[in-house]
Amino acid sequence: MDKKSFDEAAEKSKTLNTRPSNVQLLKLYALYKQASEGDVHGDKPGGFDFKAAAKYNAWEEEKGKSSDIAAQEYIQLVAELIANDK
Repeated sequence: MDKKSFDEAAEKSKTLNTRPSNVQLLKLYALYKQASEGDVHGDKPGGFDFKAAAKYNAWEEEKGKSSDIAAQEYIQLVAELIANDK
């Protein structure tokens, strides 16, 4: 993984003028977690904690993806969001 590019993308994602959609936010979260921590771990949140459950499910969908691939996809997604943030 190109740690420098990954860290730069993470910082840039915080400076967007337009808030990404919920789907995009979940994808950003899932790819970031997969790249930085690997496969999802811990107990799945209860059904009434909708936000935590959605984040867990999004991360779980990335299960098995290498950290390098997840980092590249994360960097690409941030680049796309920046390009559309005009």
